[in-house]
Amino acid sequence: MVGGDGIRMIDSHIHLDFYEQADIDCMMRELPHCGVDRVVAVSVDLASCLNVQRLYHRYPEQIVPAYGQHPERTLPPEQELDELFDFIRHHQEQMAAVGEVGLPYYSRKEAEQKGERFALEPYIELLEAFIKLAKELDKPIVLHAVYEDADFACDLLEKHSVSRAHFHWFKGSAKTVKRLMDNGYFISFTPDIIYKEEIRALAKMVPIEQTMVETDGPWPFEGPFRGQKTHPQMIRSVIQELASLKSLSFAETDMIVLANTEKFYAIR
Repeated sequence: MVGGDGIRMIDSHIHLDFYEQADIDCMMRELPHCGVDRVVAVSVDLASCLNVQRLYHRYPEQIVPAYGQHPERTLPPEQELDELFDFIRHHQEQMAAVGEVGLPYYSRKEAEQKGERFALEPYIELLEAFIKLAKELDKPIVLHAVYEDADFACDLLEKHSVSRAHFHWFKGSAKTVKRLMDNGYFISFTPDIIYKEEIRALAKMVPIEQTMVETDGPWPFEGPFRGQKTHPQMIRSVIQELASLKSLSFAETDMIVLANTEKFYAIR
């Protein structure tokens, strides 16, 4: 699907099932006019996987599904995790990636601030299980792993020789960024690149050839997006800012980012 100006874009990370159905239907109608070709809809648990699958069947030409368990959520019972892994294996042909998975940086920090003990080991074990699953199914993996957690994730990815990794909305040190880039991983940027200097500095470090764009909707944004409902059309502003930071034209930046995303997620 091509917008009126010939631009094609892909939102590489959105929690589509968190929106109301009426809003989703409206969004899907609007996407072609915005130049947004597809959205990669990630999942946060088994129920979310089922909802994303339902949406995928409703809009198969616009939704690219990914199935996983969000690390900032309380770990589910073992039986539910078994069901989730069975679901992923059973639906691997329709699934573009394992995700969203990773490590609970924000939950852990919140617990530490309260003086509470937080057991990280079960989350590391689960992440390793998802990485092994991605390797088994020959699928890319979508990661929520920021700051020092990204190094834990890299250790596991390297251990199991998984090279197709997408670190969404990443934050971390220059040293960790170099490690991610040397391994051929991808980092995606959200609309906060417009108004956060930390994110703009990060974008300058990441080669455009390893860059994607996302909204992480319905997460709300500030700056010029304050008060707006997060919509995939916002990635146009992200691409424009990347173009400025990389001293490239909008069209060239969009072409590279689109090709990155299509290749990573095997979107045809």
